[in-house]
This record gives sequence, structure tokens and C-alpha cells, in this order.
Amino acid sequence: MPIWLQATLWGLLGGGALLIGAAIGYFSKVSVRVSSSVMAFGAGVLISALAFDLMDEAFEQGGFDAAAIGFLTGAVVYTAANWLLKKQGAHNRKRSGDQQVSEAEDEGSGLALAIGALIDGVPESIAIGISMISGSKVSFAVVAAVFLSNVPEGLSSAVGMKKAQRSKAYIFGVWGGIALISGVAALLGYTVFSDLSPNVIAATTALAAGAILAMITDTMIPEAFEVTHDFTGIITVLGFLTAFVLSHLSG
Repeated sequence: MPIWLQATLWGLLGGGALLIGAAIGYFSKVSVRVSSSVMAFGAGVLISALAFDLMDEAFEQGGFDAAAIGFLTGAVVYTAANWLLKKQGAHNRKRSGDQQVSEAEDEGSGLALAIGALIDGVPESIAIGISMISGSKVSFAVVAAVFLSNVPEGLSSAVGMKKAQRSKAYIFGVWGGIALISGVAALLGYTVFSDLSPNVIAATTALAAGAILAMITDTMIPEAFEVTHDFTGIITVLGFLTAFVLSHLSG
């Protein structure tokens, strides 16, 4: 199987977890405490992946300068985009409580929510594609981290969307669309950057890591802490440890 097709399929797998999580959140009665706890776990998983896989890879390929510049750029770009979307009603897009606004309360918020979901998922998928450039094998740790974190993201957000009276077609249209775009992003991550210099690849890998870390602190941790409070830390640590073990078992 061509590597570009493998990258696409791995991206689809990671993005498909959003759709799985959304289905669980929409069709089952998941308590806010459960969804928040799973969100904390997913945050820990992603932190481990970006620390031990993405940033390590960026440093090895391009050195400190490329890794640092890319990392900070990713955080700045994501923060700026998230700030703009906040003004359009998408700040609470991962919240499972009553924080999300309906279209009647804030016209245009539905589109902002969809765009917010897109910018949350694309950096992770690009990282999956880039991880395949140095060889034919995908980084299992990165795919596992994206999958394990996307389930709670989709779950929590779908619960909140349902409470905000978003339609079933809207909810599954958003997450189904993001799942497909995740496959395309992974494909682009592999094909676009394959012929570029190691420094550019390193900076792009670090850029994805910076965007992911900014996303975790801006959207995932607040949802987790609002309900789980004092238990957020230990649940996040468990997620981190799980990803750390998976990373070393697959290494």
C-alpha cells in the first residue's frame, strides 16, 4: 500500500474517533462528570505525545532553533485563531454543560463552532502525516494519542451541542466532516513536506505540538477542571502515563 494512502487512513482513524465520541455523547446519557474526567485523561495523553514524540522528533531533525521557533509559532497561531472564534461564539465548543450558545442566542456561532473544531483537529492530523516521512511506519504513539484524546473531545462537545439545541444533522455533519478533513490533513502532512528540508519538517512538527498544547490549555483543561476540580490533576497524569507507556512499548 502506498505510504500516502497509509497516511490518509491513519488520519481518518484518528479523526474518526471524534465521530465515535460524538455518537456516544449524543445517544447515551453521559454525565458531565464522566465526560469531564475523560477530557482530563485525553489532555494527559496529548501532553505526553507532544512532549516525548513530536518535540523530540523536531529537536532531532532540526535542532533547538527550529523546534523552539515552530513550537512558539504554533501556539501563537492557535491562540490568535481561538481568540477570534471566541468572539463569534465558539469559545465553549468543548464544554458538555450549558455553556455553549445556540444559533438563536448568537447567530453565526454554528459556523464558528465548526471552524473551531477544525483548527483543533488539523494540527494533530498533520503531525500524523509528517511522522511517516522518515520511514514507512507511522508513529503509533501519536496515532494512539490523537485517537484517545479525540473520543472525549467529540463526546463532550456533542453533549454541549445537544444541550444548545443543535440539530443531529449539524452535530454529526461537523464531526463527520472533521474526520474526513483529518484524513486529508494527514495526507498533506506527508506529501507536502516530504521533499522539504529537515529544518522545515522539524519546525512544522513543533508547530503542530505548540498548537496542540495551546488547544489543551485553552479548551480541554477548563472543561475538565470545571467539574472534576481536585481530581483533574491525577486523571491527567493517568492519561500522560498511558501515552508514555504506549510510546515506549511501540518504540
